[in-house]
Amino acid sequence: MTDSPTGGLSRRRFLAGSGSLGALALAGCVQNTRRDGDGSDSSGSDGGSGSDGSSGQVIIKGSSTVFPISDTMAEEFMSEHDGVNVTVDSTGSGGGFKNWFCPGDSDINGASRPITDGEIEQCSSNNVEPVEFEIAGDALTVAVNNDADWVDCLTFEELRQIWSEGGVTNWSDVRDEWPDMEIERYGPASTSGTFDYFNENVVGEDTKHTTEYQPTEEDETIVQGIRDNKGGMGYFGFAYYKSNSEAVKAVEIKNGDGGECTPPSLANAKDGSYPLARPLYIYVAESALQDESVYEFVKFYLEQAETDVVQEIGYVPSSPEQRDKNLEKLAEIAG
Repeated sequence: MTDSPTGGLSRRRFLAGSGSLGALALAGCVQNTRRDGDGSDSSGSDGGSGSDGSSGQVIIKGSSTVFPISDTMAEEFMSEHDGVNVTVDSTGSGGGFKNWFCPGDSDINGASRPITDGEIEQCSSNNVEPVEFEIAGDALTVAVNNDADWVDCLTFEELRQIWSEGGVTNWSDVRDEWPDMEIERYGPASTSGTFDYFNENVVGEDTKHTTEYQPTEEDETIVQGIRDNKGGMGYFGFAYYKSNSEAVKAVEIKNGDGGECTPPSLANAKDGSYPLARPLYIYVAESALQDESVYEFVKFYLEQAETDVVQEIGYVPSSPEQRDKNLEKLAEIAG
């Protein structure tokens, strides 16, 4: 797994830790609310306590990439704490920070890249102190249409040409032997952490990410666009490729002139051989951890992030060392 980018001094002030179209098509504006035995929605924080005596509400916003993990954790936690209601919305990493977490209107924000200094400043102005937990690893996946038999591997420079402002238009502009067919791009919106990661690590500082593409916060929409257009291309988290591997084709990535073409996989993300491997995070408001329901949910989340549950979703689970580091930090803050 690649190391997370380092932040400036202002980031260090905060408690940062580092180190088809099926079920995942729910990622959008989705709320995961507990339902009682009669099928009716449970109440929020003022609802009755559950069979274990717990009651409360936990609000999660943020990354569509992290959404499947948080959604699964919410389901599992609520099955054991039926008086607690956990809601999970996919808003994009940046959208979640800006509109919910930093204003103090959510407890947790999923993020597919580290929090920025600007977001830290916004949080600070609202007396929100974010606590960072690295909870999984991802193999960010570039995909094309299944009939695009001309492309199996792309270099970083070719990706940069395709996704940079003022770059290429047709596949033949990338390589002469490729068809004179328009590249139809589908990708995450600029509020997405996946967009930020790709922009920083692929497009680079010398140019801007193209606006000539169809942006969305719903990853399944990206998959649909690629699937339905022979010239289609896009990028998203590996879990979305895993659940749609028959609908689109993953492209191998070559890192540098002497590098090998490497396919996206959990094994390649874990050992660091895949060039677009990246860590995934949740950020928790320190003040929210004083709420017993939030604390217990976060503890549960961090414990389960090291299990096969995360791998089954399509991500690299936390290592035992990362789990222990996360739990130690949680105990220190909440203690």
